[in-house]
Amino acid sequence: MAERKPYHHGDLKRVLVEASRALVSEKGAAQFSVAQAARQAGVSTAAPYRHFRDREEMLDAVARDGLERLAERFRLVTGGLELGSVEAILRIGLAYIDFAVGDPAVFRLMFAELQQKSDGTCDAGEACHMHLLCHVAARMGRAEVDEEVFAAGLPLWTMVHGIAFLKLDGKFGEDCMPVALEPILRNAVERLLPGAP
Repeated sequence: MAERKPYHHGDLKRVLVEASRALVSEKGAAQFSVAQAARQAGVSTAAPYRHFRDREEMLDAVARDGLERLAERFRLVTGGLELGSVEAILRIGLAYIDFAVGDPAVFRLMFAELQQKSDGTCDAGEACHMHLLCHVAARMGRAEVDEEVFAAGLPLWTMVHGIAFLKLDGKFGEDCMPVALEPILRNAVERLLPGAP
């Protein structure tokens, strides 16, 4: 009888996060279970517990992954654009909304009140926010992000965040409020952040 080889899987944690993300995208966070994620990843139901304490920690990992992917999208859409330019800030806003529409269940999870929000997830969220704030600071002629920069960036973030959820809830789009989004956001950036004097 051949000896059974020990269990081996490459990057099990990453595979489980990807499987969990796929399930959240398909069914929503409320329907997510560890057992389903294990099946999706092709591993035993005990395998996830090598890396995650429980269901909430797995959902937290999906939220962190989403925030990291959003930050990467910000870097991509602003690459080659002048720091603090209207175009760069506009592209961040549009990317934020596109991400929400493209993966609504994960987007909702990213901003949900999770029972266990890890430091890593909080840091990933802060990195996303700082990407916008660095552009706002540059537009205001500031060398660093301070309270005034934060205050100046807040109306832009809340506007884009609100539009994202309006679109997810079917309150903004072709069938309801069919208006061109880009000119609205461009106008908001120019009015709210006229640039350094």
